Amino acid sequence: MDRAELAAVLRTARARVEPVEVGLPAGSRRQVPGLRREEVAQLAGVSVDYVVRLEQGRGPKPSTQVLGALTRALRLGDDDRNLVFRLAGSEPPHAARVPMQVRPSVLRILDRMSDLPALVLSATSDVLAWNPLADALLGDFSALPPTRRNLIRERFLGDGVGRVRLSDEDEERTAAHCVGCLRTARARYPGDPGVARLITELRSGSVRFDELWRAGQAGTISATTLTIEHPALGRLTLDCDTLLVPEVDQTVVVYSAAPGTPEAAALDLLRVT
Repeated sequence: MDRAELAAVLRTARARVEPVEVGLPAGSRRQVPGLRREEVAQLAGVSVDYVVRLEQGRGPKPSTQVLGALTRALRLGDDDRNLVFRLAGSEPPHAARVPMQVRPSVLRILDRMSDLPALVLSATSDVLAWNPLADALLGDFSALPPTRRNLIRERFLGDGVGRVRLSDEDEERTAAHCVGCLRTARARYPGDPGVARLITELRSGSVRFDELWRAGQAGTISATTLTIEHPALGRLTLDCDTLLVPEVDQTVVVYSAAPGTPEAAALDLLRVT
């Protein structure tokens, strides 16, 4: 691990990112270009002290999950991302593993979706990026450490499905579908240790997941309808559509409602507030 060079690269990368690129107000009182350290920390799901120590060349060796979260927060392209991984003493992500880096072009699309909640999922349902409306609708993803930003893991081992509310029938259908998506991802990335580790953790920690896993069903992330219990807006039934990014095996998930419905009015209010 080259701490001094890693620190220099991270500081330079932070200075290159405009606040508006990550959905933050530019403000008029910023004294330095780019993002503040606390903003990078929030976007990556780590402490401010952790970012400070890395930028001062005295931090610990980051895990691959933290490196992925930091490089996504800094909007790094493939070459710069790979450099950060190597300076930290880790192998960069490669084709045999689930792609976790969101393309800058996809992030720009996400930023432009200012009127609809949207997020980006990996092939294993890791939440890789989201816009402010998704944060307001579904909860603060940045409050979770990167290893917990996985919808399947949170469903079976975390606090359930958060604000999502499902009927018994939908619960049965979607639970089996989630497990099937993970089985499909394992078939696509048989050499990815992260996929194997996640499956082992889920099978040993959730009897329900293990039962569904042994059923052998495959699946893919697909469009559906979800009911979300929002703490301020109440119960909202929204369309949940998926846009595929096939080159990196990722999915952009967009929540919407038909014009003139109470849900559409609620999303309008969410945008304002």
